[in-house]
Amino acid sequence: MAERINLDDPNADLFGYNEEEMSEEEMTNKQLYEKNPYRVAAMADLWYEVMISEMNGMDIPDEAKMKMIFSMTANAVLDMLGDSSPVDVAMEASYSFDMYLGVSLTNKRFKVDLFKEHQKALLTVKREEFPNDEAYENALEEFEDIWWDIPQPLLDKRTPNDAIRETLSKYGLTE
Repeated sequence: MAERINLDDPNADLFGYNEEEMSEEEMTNKQLYEKNPYRVAAMADLWYEVMISEMNGMDIPDEAKMKMIFSMTANAVLDMLGDSSPVDVAMEASYSFDMYLGVSLTNKRFKVDLFKEHQKALLTVKREEFPNDEAYENALEEFEDIWWDIPQPLLDKRTPNDAIRETLSKYGLTE
């Protein structure tokens, strides 16, 4: 028989018993985003002093020091993410991260938001043009995939996939 827990116990919070149930979306948001300030504080405790002490001994301009600290931090975070997951998960995450970088850098280069443009394009697929919901959903899925290979005026007539590959190749992130 399970032990009955006294939720009026003033120490219940120590064991998480007074926490309200969260939806899956709330739990995901908390784990992926809300904890980031705490992660940053932990990483600062882990690396900041070492990095600053290494930089203090270097006779380079402050801007170069700042860029080096950023690069060292970003590299350490990426290494930790790769090391903290099973290889197959880490590989998938690294490919996804590369693609997200490619989209973000392409957006910056062309002053566009490819995800918003993609969503706008999907709105052009009208439900009333299809005999049933299944046909409509199939058409949406197909268009969702092919849109990335349609030349876009906002990308100087490149396809989104070509523009992203071009961007990624600049950084050596294509296979």
